[in-house]
Amino acid sequence: MKAKTFIELAALSANLYAISKETHLMEKLKELSEQGRDKINEFMSEKILDEHGNEIPFTERVQLKAKEVQEELETRIGEMVAAFYEKVNITHTDKLKDLENKLDEISKNLALAEARINHLENKGGTDGAV
Repeated sequence: MKAKTFIELAALSANLYAISKETHLMEKLKELSEQGRDKINEFMSEKILDEHGNEIPFTERVQLKAKEVQEELETRIGEMVAAFYEKVNITHTDKLKDLENKLDEISKNLALAEARINHLENKGGTDGAV
């Protein structure tokens, strides 16, 4: 009997936990929908006038707002792409600098080796002539 009661209590607590999570989710959704509704109401009540002082119709206001959002989105995307390219460019620049340094070192070693070969050839050439 006690085990059955314990199982029932565990099931009840699990159900209460699930309900509380759903309630939290519902409250969050309600809050977001209220914020969205407030923004829509604010947009609807906003009076936008054209250059002649006449109120712009709702559909044109929606189009203006959509254009503003599009421009803002394009600006943000541009900034993000520019930041990405800058990071990529820095990486490539660092690699290029490393490669240039290695190339300079190899060139110096090559010049030194050529100088040694020339020195040995000159030394060998004078020994054979005498």
